[in-house]
Amino acid sequence: MKDFLAISAAAIVGANLRYLLSRLAVIELGSVFPYGTLAINIVGSFIVGFFVIWTTERVLVDPRWRLLVVVGFCGSFTTFSSYAFETMAYFEQGQWALMLANIFANNLLCLGGALAGMAVARAV
Repeated sequence: MKDFLAISAAAIVGANLRYLLSRLAVIELGSVFPYGTLAINIVGSFIVGFFVIWTTERVLVDPRWRLLVVVGFCGSFTTFSSYAFETMAYFEQGQWALMLANIFANNLLCLGGALAGMAVARAV
């Protein structure tokens, strides 16, 4: 039951932070391209890459922390379903350049985010 509550609490934080950052991105950068989704996915990928390596190779922590951070927080913070919907909306609208930009940006930059997180975890 403790695991369930920890995941739930972290998920609330992740989901609300995602909402706030998405709204901020629209206010600051406009709504033509889903910059908020992209930034959230990159940051979430970095966090997962960093946390998993850091807690398996650098420090010993209770395995429940992985549930809290990776499953709870990052599971609700990252936005793959939003990314998929936004990409398909571009497809349906015939906005091929934005569709391809979204696919390549999210995939390449999120993989880069995970790799960067892993490298930072190994360096600290």
